[in-house]
Amino acid sequence: MAAASDAPVLAAIGSERDLPLVDLAAREAAAFGHPLRLIHTFDWGAAFKAPSIAGTHDAAAELLDRAAKVAQKIDETLSVREDIAEGSTVETLIRKSETAFLIAVGDSGMSTREPGCSIPADTPVVQVVARAGCPVLVARQDTPPKGPVLVGVDGSVGSRQALKWAFDCAVRRAGRLVAVRVVERGHDDAPEILAEVVTQVGGPEPAVPVECHTIRGAPGDVLVEQSRSAQLVVVAARGHQPGRGMIGSACQAVLYHSPTPMVVVRGLAPAESP
Repeated sequence: MAAASDAPVLAAIGSERDLPLVDLAAREAAAFGHPLRLIHTFDWGAAFKAPSIAGTHDAAAELLDRAAKVAQKIDETLSVREDIAEGSTVETLIRKSETAFLIAVGDSGMSTREPGCSIPADTPVVQVVARAGCPVLVARQDTPPKGPVLVGVDGSVGSRQALKWAFDCAVRRAGRLVAVRVVERGHDDAPEILAEVVTQVGGPEPAVPVECHTIRGAPGDVLVEQSRSAQLVVVAARGHQPGRGMIGSACQAVLYHSPTPMVVVRGLAPAESP
């Protein structure tokens, strides 16, 4: 990975609803050997409207203490730091993402919304996924199944980086990996295309069992459907043009509609790609 060994996993804690997120973030931090940093952003404008500024700040500190206890239950040796930051949650996370290993955020209730429901582009999780300088872990409200790690692969540099991350996740979970290449009309659906990419990234004898599936359809729709039986979905932010502020249609579909936690891979140094 591009980040230094002491680069933290950042978990954004806004309320008690984010405590399940702490569990997931702590597991990733422990598995990858990085410290965990719990962040709560403090809005002074809202604080001045409260009956007691001290009470509002104390409530934030109490929430972080509870979150730290959740993390320590995952791994008592995990380095955990609590931080109350002033300002916007989105801008704080984007700024801190430049030196982070991974950012963990909630999905703003996306996975529980009705199909077809409009989701504004300025929704916090969308902004973080689109603008962060490191990979982003998006947690969901429901506990995922004990399935494989799923990764979308289209052969681009971005998807190869996502595949490398997915391999690492599967190894640390002692699980299996399912790589999916979605082929739209007019594109070559030869299965050896995906198999070759997987071999290039994972080696001829990968450390975990791997399944390769080439499926015809719309990439976003296929990945959302396949994700329902996975414990984690890994996708590139945007396969061919991973510029800051942009996410691709497949990534957007999984972010908006998948019920499964996902990692959006972005911000890795070019040298990390095969």
